[in-house]
Order: sequence, then C-alpha cells, then structure tokens
Amino acid sequence: MSNGLKQDISIGHNLKTLRKRAKLSQREASAQLEVLGIPMTEDILAKMEQGRYSVRISVLLALKQIYGVSSFDEFFDGLHL
Repeated sequence: MSNGLKQDISIGHNLKTLRKRAKLSQREASAQLEVLGIPMTEDILAKMEQGRYSVRISVLLALKQIYGVSSFDEFFDGLHL
C-alpha cells in the first residue's frame, strides 16, 4: 500500500541556489563543511545539487549555518511534496 509520498523528490536545485546566494563555490562550501566536521568532497556536493546523492540531516544542519539560511523551509521551497 502506498502512502502517496514521492520517493524521488530532490532538493538539489534549492541547494545550488542557496549556495550561490551565499556566494560560495562548491569547493568553498565543501571545505566549510569539512571544518564543521562533515566529511564532504566537491564531487559529493555536486551530486547532491544534481539530485544524484542523498542529503543527510547532519549535512542540512551544517548547510543551514554555512549558507545563512534562517529556516529549513528554504531547502524545500517550491517542491511539491
């Protein structure tokens, strides 16, 4: 029985938009994640932004801080859940 939730919703576009709004390159963002203790490569961040890699909650928490996001809602803005 299906609960009606989509399994393939990606926040990748929003991640990229928020990173660019923070004026960070993928390299800079992944380096800042590393400083916060989140293992991250530029390649993995790129895959997250392309929707090809699942985003962990710990990464969202760190990205919220790095990107200066006031609410987690910004990660999900415009998505049809």
